Formats: sequence, C-alpha cells, structure tokens
Amino acid sequence: MSTGKTAVIIGAGPAGLTAALEFLRRSDVQPIVFEATQRIGGISCTIQYCGNRMDIGGHRFFSKSDRVMDWWTSLLPIASSENDSEEHSIRYQSRERTISQNGSPSPDSDLVMLVRPRRSRIYFLRSFFDYPLALNGQTIRQLGLGRMVRIGFSYLRAHLFPRREEKTLEDFLINRFGRELYLTFFKSYTEKVWGVPCDHISAEWGAQRIKGLSLRTAIAHFLKKTFRAKKSGDIAQKDTETSLIEKFLYPKYGPGQLWEHVADLVTNRGGEVCLGWRVTRLHVAGNRIASVEAINEHGETRTIEADYVFSTMPVRELLRSLHFPNPGTEVPASVREVADGLVYRDFITVGLLVNRLTVTEPDGSLLKDTWIYIQEPDVLVGRLQIFNNWSPYMVADPSKIWIGLEYFCYDSDDLWKMPDDKIAKFAIAEIEKIGILKSSDVLDAHVVRVPKTYPAYFGTYHRFDEIVRYMDGFENLFLVGRNGMHKYNNQDHSMLTAMTAVDNILVGNLDKDALWAINTEQEYHEKK
Repeated sequence: MSTGKTAVIIGAGPAGLTAALEFLRRSDVQPIVFEATQRIGGISCTIQYCGNRMDIGGHRFFSKSDRVMDWWTSLLPIASSENDSEEHSIRYQSRERTISQNGSPSPDSDLVMLVRPRRSRIYFLRSFFDYPLALNGQTIRQLGLGRMVRIGFSYLRAHLFPRREEKTLEDFLINRFGRELYLTFFKSYTEKVWGVPCDHISAEWGAQRIKGLSLRTAIAHFLKKTFRAKKSGDIAQKDTETSLIEKFLYPKYGPGQLWEHVADLVTNRGGEVCLGWRVTRLHVAGNRIASVEAINEHGETRTIEADYVFSTMPVRELLRSLHFPNPGTEVPASVREVADGLVYRDFITVGLLVNRLTVTEPDGSLLKDTWIYIQEPDVLVGRLQIFNNWSPYMVADPSKIWIGLEYFCYDSDDLWKMPDDKIAKFAIAEIEKIGILKSSDVLDAHVVRVPKTYPAYFGTYHRFDEIVRYMDGFENLFLVGRNGMHKYNNQDHSMLTAMTAVDNILVGNLDKDALWAINTEQEYHEKK
C-alpha cells in the first residue's frame, strides 16, 4: 500500500539526484526535484557548445566507497577498449568483487564509462613538474640544487619541530611539506583558489581535503610506483591516496551524461525533475518544514507539501528562505549572523578550441594531462583542462584541441563583471604569456560562469556548528551535498550524504549525526 509520502529535493546535482533515485529504487516515497537552473548535475554537469563538451572543474569518477562505485557502474557499465585490452577485470577489493569486461559494452555504445589514465602536473617556472613530485634528475634540474637542498632541510625542520597547533591551512601544509615546498608548490595556487592568504583559511580545509597526503606519502608512492611490478587493472586502488590514483572512470560524454541519465530514470519511475524552478520559501510548522514554495521564470509558483526535505542549496540562501507563520519565531539573530558571514568562491571556465599547443610531449604529440595546475604567480588562471584527454568524445573534431582555462573569483570581482568576449581575450593573453599556446591558433572560445562553486573555510565558518545545531532541529530537513553542508565535497561524498539520509529515513531514524560524520572520514576526496 502506498504511503503517499513526498520528498521535496532542492537541487538537481549529485546529492539531490542520488536521493531521488534511491527513494524510487527502494521505497514508494515520491521525489520532486526543484532545480533553479536549466542544467542537470550541478557543477557535475556537461556544457555543450558547437558540438564540443566542457567538464566544469574536472570530475574523475573514482571513490574508495564500494557503494558509490557500484552505483555508478550499475548505471553506466564499463566499456571494453582496445587501449585497455590487457586489463581483464575491475576489482573492488573490499568485496572481492570482479566485474568481467569480456562482453561488456564497447566505446561505440553511448551509456558507458571509459577507463582513463590519470595524469596531472604542475606548471611552474614555465616548466612541467610531475604531481606528485618525482625524485629524479629532471626535477632537480628544474628546481635547481640549491632549492632542492632548502626543500629537504625545511621538511626535516617541520618534521622535527612541527607547529604544535594547526590553526590555519598554512600551519597544516608546512607541517606536512616543509616551508620551502609549501612556498614553491602550494601557496600561490591555493591563494588563487580562495582569494585570501593561506594563514586566513581554517586548517579544517586541509584536514578534509589532504589529510592523508604529505611529502612522506608522495615519496613512498613514487618509490612503490618505480619498483613494483605492473599489476592488472585494479580500478579500486584501495591502498593509494586518492590524489595519487593512476586511473579513473569517466562517462563517455562527460559527467553530465550520468546525471542526465539519472534524471531520466527518476522521471520514468514517477518522480519529477523540475528545471528552472527556484525555491523561494520553506514554510515552517513547529519543528518541521511543512511545505516548499518555488517559482519559475514565468512567475508561476508551486507549493508542495513535504514529508521530507533535502536541501543542496547554499546554506545562506536556505536560512533566508525559512518562513514562519507567527511573529517572534524567526531564525535567531546569532544564526542569521553566521549564515550572512559565510563566503563562497565563484568559478569561470573559458573553453578554447585551438589548432595546437606550443608545449607538447617530447615526441611532438598532444600533452597527456587531464588537467594542469598553473602555479605561475604572474597570471590569474589557476588550472588548465585538456578535454581531449578526459574523453576523445568531448571534442567534435579530433584534429582540434579543446581546453578549459579555470578562474577562481568572487562575483564582485572585475573579472566576473567583464563581458564574455573580454574574459576570453584576457584568458587567451594569459595562456599565451606563459607559453602554452599562440593566440593565432585559437579558433573559438566559450565562457561559462558558475556562482558559489566553492564554499569557503573562512568568514564565519568557524561558527558553522551554530547553523548545524539549529537546522538539525527541523526533524524532516536534511542538508546534503557540497553547498547544502557548506563543505568542499567531491561528488562521491555528496552522494554518500544523500544515500545515508535516505537509509536513515527508510528505517525511521531522523537523526542527522551520521550525515555530518561522513565528513570526518577523509577517504573520498581528490586533493591538491
């Protein structure tokens, strides 16, 4: 017998769509997803432009959670490939589960995952450095013997005399890499991302994103990789730090392909995915959210009575959307103060279609990197993606190169306010300045802006627990995902928060502690 219950889900990103499909797979709760934009997948969407596809931020489909890996591959099977012909199986080690690739879909099928090699490097001093650093002659020549000696001594000093209290990200990084390596490879890039000095950022960011990575683990990985015998295809890579993985899964047509498929499944099974509907009010009744009100671009409104509410919208906006029926029962002033002081970093990707890059592999072929960290302090660009290397199907013309230049900013910055054509010209000039390409080789450009991409670990974040305690008081409201929890999550972690919330609801447990505890496990993150 149907319970007739409804789950209103705010946001059609990984967390929201995961929750919707989990409800439909495992219960008769009807999910209704409201998405303010016309994009499926949140920042895990795929932008299409003139036949080319852009991945906003770069999404490697890799997780140490077997549940997430199984969830992905149940929707998009792993494609067999002539490039991976020696790899006969994918093993998820904790379950000793082997998925045979014999007879699996070929890359000619559309709904498939490709197995992709991972390569990320750092561009600094107009040269490429392996990430993580390789202890070889090339690295020593590039950095110079003097700097290498300083790196060694500063690491020893940090190891022997660490900063006892890690209050800031600078403390955290120096303790793990030494001051010289921090200044060389971490400071400039990190400050590009956040727009503030590292000593203004909470150490909690490091604890969440790079807890397991240090100079020692990087060296150990380099030695292991150098001397071990090559193994058959183990995509699980359970004993490898997430930053150091050597392969990952990737949807044939980019990350949005998977989430568009999930959205189709949700609607086909009776749920709703409403694009272009912005949630404006959450009507409060006692300690519950009684209903959710949304409006579309035509001014039409919908009000849905809700048994459960999942929010992935920015916390600051969520607090402002709470509507109380009686005077004197509004959000406490101290909680509003914390919410209003939360900071978000915004994101711009400039897609460039080019004939060639100035820099190449030694044999003259296209660089094999998926993305490159731009450490150079004399330009604003922070990362460079080569979409051809994520999937060859991301590029309409295989004879061309399709790259993405990534900028981190605030929506109040001059860069954000520039017209698209001026942003494109600015980006081309920057990337030419550091020797990556020539402007004469650029054929086309496309600019994509994504607001509130990165929830920041400064501002009033040190008081965020006040918001958690208050919001958890609404028994049927669940904060999930990156912006929903104001945590710098990857998509697999966002999915796990949604899965855990659904798990608890289906057994009658409305406690939220398990959701916030996922954040402390530290095993699910890409790191830089």
